[in-house]
Amino acid sequence: MTAGGPFTEEAARDVATRMAAAATAWLAALDAGQRAAAHWGGPGSSPVAEEERLRWYYTPTDHGGLPLGDQRPAQQSLAMQLVATGLSTAGYVTVCTVIGLENVLDRVEGFSVDWGRERGRDPGLYYLRVFGDPAGKEPWGWRFGGHHISLNNLVIDGRVRAVTPCFLGADPASAALLGSEVLRPLGAAEDLARTLVQSLSPEQADRAVLSDRAPSDIVAGNRPRIADGDQMLHIPDIWRGRFADERLAARAAAADEAAEAGSGYGPEDHRRLALTLAPQGVAAAAFDNAQRGLLRDLLQTYVGRAPEGLVAPIDLDTVHLAWAGPMEPGRPHYYRIQGPRLLVEWDNTQHNANHAHSVWRDPTTDFGIDALAAHRAADHTG
Repeated sequence: MTAGGPFTEEAARDVATRMAAAATAWLAALDAGQRAAAHWGGPGSSPVAEEERLRWYYTPTDHGGLPLGDQRPAQQSLAMQLVATGLSTAGYVTVCTVIGLENVLDRVEGFSVDWGRERGRDPGLYYLRVFGDPAGKEPWGWRFGGHHISLNNLVIDGRVRAVTPCFLGADPASAALLGSEVLRPLGAAEDLARTLVQSLSPEQADRAVLSDRAPSDIVAGNRPRIADGDQMLHIPDIWRGRFADERLAARAAAADEAAEAGSGYGPEDHRRLALTLAPQGVAAAAFDNAQRGLLRDLLQTYVGRAPEGLVAPIDLDTVHLAWAGPMEPGRPHYYRIQGPRLLVEWDNTQHNANHAHSVWRDPTTDFGIDALAAHRAADHTG
């Protein structure tokens, strides 16, 4: 049994064509000042441009690019048309919902959080940047990001070659709607994983559960590359630079201390949950058909963010599932799904387990680094 796929060259070319048309139209609508922020050198064109392309965040920091709030409505529409080309319909709806949650979070926090800006929780602070010429023949890419969103795409030779890292979060993860309904943009990614881990036999659960307590965040953080032994990054380390304002630096440090105290984690706990090249947890090869079905559906909440046909099938027999924290709903928890060319992380721990993070990565081809290297080598040889 597999998840995702099938990948097709036709889809990779069709999506790339739509991305190029949308990116070209958006850039053409900008004035010179806007383009300076929106349009950078192509992938691998210079060390500065490439270093910037590999930066990504999920905190309410400067993600790099032109914010939606600095664009006229018609330009915003063109920007969102580009964003839509890189997402399935469900993925696009989820992204738009996450952006809208900034208004909800602002109210939850009493409209009091500023992060050194006029408005700290601002749905206008989602940044779009294009790297390279979408109408040319050289590799190009684009990035869209803001609080709880990071989308990264690379096109080479007229084909989409990378769509990760792909991060989506939600704060609040669960919010009341009229008619006793509840808004949970990432609810399926939580519920399917919990149902799966609750279905494990005692022997399977013994291998799957790494700790009875969850870390306060995803472990890989916003690292551009993943290495064996990586431990969880702390809040001050996942922003663009350090806060020069002592008040904001103290706030970030206090938030980190509160998160660590809430998790109860110490150095040994972080070492236990560190990333490893050999996957931790229970092997999905040992799952029964019902469990494999749950795992397939769970992975679809991640790979299904991308347009159909861009993701190669994932052989479930090659992946492992790991869990940390209680299994009861409403308790802080974390899980990881790992296999060849796959790393999924989820946590819902902060704000009384009502603040979710989820990321889908391909440690081999994040940002298309391998594909870009192969392209450069072939071009040089030619």
